[in-house]
Amino acid sequence: MATFLHKIGRAAFARRRLVVLLWVLVFGALGLAAAGSAGPQNAAVTLPGTEAQRANDLLAQKFPAASTGDASAQVVVRAPEGEKVDAPGNKRALAATLTEVKDSSARIAQVSDPFTDKTISADGTTAYAKVTYTVKDTDLTDSDHDGLDAALETGRTHGLTVEASGNALEAPEGSHLAEALGFAMAAVILFITFGSLIAAGLPLVTALVGVGVTMCAITVLSGPLNLSGNTSALASMLGIAVGIDYALFIVSRYRAERAAGYDAREATARANGTAGSAVVFAGLTVVIALAGLAVVKLPILTTMGLAAAGAVTVAVLIAVTLIPALLGFFGERVRGKVRSPKRGATTSRDGLGQRWITHVVRKPLRTLMLAVIGLGVIAVPAAKLELGLPDDGSKPPSSTQRKAYDMLSTSFGPGFNGPLTVTVDDENPAVAREGAATMRAEIAKHPDAATVTPATFNEAGDTAIITIVPKSAPSSDATNGLVGDIRSTAAEVTSDAGARSMVTGTTAMNIDTSDKFSRALVPYLALVVGLAVLVLILVFRSILVPVKAALGFLLSVLAALGALVAVFQWGWLKDAIGLEQTGPIMSLMPILMVGIVFGLAMDYQVFLVTRMREAYVHGANARTAITDGFKQSSTVVAVAALIMITVFAGFVGSDDPMIKGLGFGLAAAVALDAFVVRMTLIPAALALLGERAWSLPTWLDRVLPEVDIEGEKLAKAEVSQEPRLPEQPKPQFGDGLRR
Repeated sequence: MATFLHKIGRAAFARRRLVVLLWVLVFGALGLAAAGSAGPQNAAVTLPGTEAQRANDLLAQKFPAASTGDASAQVVVRAPEGEKVDAPGNKRALAATLTEVKDSSARIAQVSDPFTDKTISADGTTAYAKVTYTVKDTDLTDSDHDGLDAALETGRTHGLTVEASGNALEAPEGSHLAEALGFAMAAVILFITFGSLIAAGLPLVTALVGVGVTMCAITVLSGPLNLSGNTSALASMLGIAVGIDYALFIVSRYRAERAAGYDAREATARANGTAGSAVVFAGLTVVIALAGLAVVKLPILTTMGLAAAGAVTVAVLIAVTLIPALLGFFGERVRGKVRSPKRGATTSRDGLGQRWITHVVRKPLRTLMLAVIGLGVIAVPAAKLELGLPDDGSKPPSSTQRKAYDMLSTSFGPGFNGPLTVTVDDENPAVAREGAATMRAEIAKHPDAATVTPATFNEAGDTAIITIVPKSAPSSDATNGLVGDIRSTAAEVTSDAGARSMVTGTTAMNIDTSDKFSRALVPYLALVVGLAVLVLILVFRSILVPVKAALGFLLSVLAALGALVAVFQWGWLKDAIGLEQTGPIMSLMPILMVGIVFGLAMDYQVFLVTRMREAYVHGANARTAITDGFKQSSTVVAVAALIMITVFAGFVGSDDPMIKGLGFGLAAAVALDAFVVRMTLIPAALALLGERAWSLPTWLDRVLPEVDIEGEKLAKAEVSQEPRLPEQPKPQFGDGLRR
């Protein structure tokens, strides 16, 4: 691997104009294609293989008129304090408001009348009207949204409280200030690290190029693959973070090679062969973790994982091709100062990293126990993790959607916002009718069912819909129990009458989502961890080191989930991050975090522990190898982690609850994994294991192929180079930071 990437580095350096031109052409072609594409949409979450999804698919087939997928809204109106909506003045104001709504867009098909449809609360203070459109929500224009907002304002000018919900409302424009701040902070860290604008700028520029290429590709594929907006957000988040980190490793190694006396071309090639090899294997573990999300068999999660894996792949390709080419243009300005040690001089002053690793190795058991206990304490809230799908109740209290949600809950009951839909079907209409009558009668007896509507049949008479409004809130245990009881009743009806019955609705979807993720988590972890451990066995020629890496990851991800629950579910420090509304964690977030964090954790494992292994292979004893390897790589890993944290933390400023939570969770996970697990727990465990950490069964050693990740073969290869400066130590991975 090192020899191959060494050749690529030399070739890219020599043909730098061609390499840059090829990347410009790729970027330009994808940009032109993206310009004619609609871009990612807000695709609905589907759960193939679950009862709730089968019921939704049945409704789309049997009730096509009600399942068009067109945009809709719900206008909620409340009379002034102490008045009712049917008072003459309020009734006229309500009629004028609904007329304005109907006239606000030519795309509106119908606006219901609350008095005709009897959608007025029992106390007469609140009413709602349903608004249906002739197009999907993604086809609505700014004019449509502005017209609806103006119509709602008409009712407010007459003293009514008017709010609205539904997918026809325009999502608030997200601010990118926080993301830009995170990127700016990464630039500051790079400048402080390198002390050079050019050296700091290269990782930033190449990261932007990689993200640009990825975003254009996602935009082009969004239509054919029905990609969601969160797909591009996740790919952008990861693309920037790993793009900067991977370039950082190669540029810092280039500076080390230049300081050691190699000319620009050979230094570039050697940096690409050594640090580039680590980048390739680190990127491979991230890609494995992200692509492995496909085992969950959730379309939105699969596309998000594959898109993010694509962003990482692009980042790796740019790191080992474009970075060497740019070093050909700016190599001398990236070089940094060459410092030749004076003969007989000694370096007695240890840096912070050296003092830290000396302490860890001296007292490994105590350090290990403190790290494990600390992570365990942070992970405690994870035991109370609650999962759910986002609805209007999870939106900020200041939004009109949340206000409408609260008005309906107060006036029509807590369960009004989470109705359940029961489908009953059979090829024989008579059997379907008998089953529907039995189901309705049994559900009506349930103490947690507030309202059970009569069965509504399709034209063929073979499928019925029964709507149930629970007495309790959608996320309550009582409503969850109601769903379970209805499904038990459905199984009995199917057995007795023969008609199939299923339950769907938001609450049922939440329950099925949680069950699906719970069943998928173990096989996902087995697949991803298993494949990554195999990759790490190749890199480290050890079994215990990869196993410890995986166990350390489990601790860091559990601690990150604990922090996520404490902030986003319990509300601790929520004001500090601008979180307006707490609630259940979005169902797909934990498994998505697991995939991303595992890949990033293995990144730091590769970059940090390969230096320790190299020192051990070169003759150092087990403990000396730990301290020497840590000294050579800890600075660059710490800088990379800080950059990753600032980039992820920037996404905490997003208005999307999922992106905000994912940014926070990933920033916390990287901080805990890099500084507590990789730089504390792992060295302590290695010190306790001693020589055993680097052992490998003889039979396995013969079977495994040799992977030259640190450039052992380069030392033996005949390569042309400038004479090296005298008495320079062998360049180490991570040298060159502030040379």
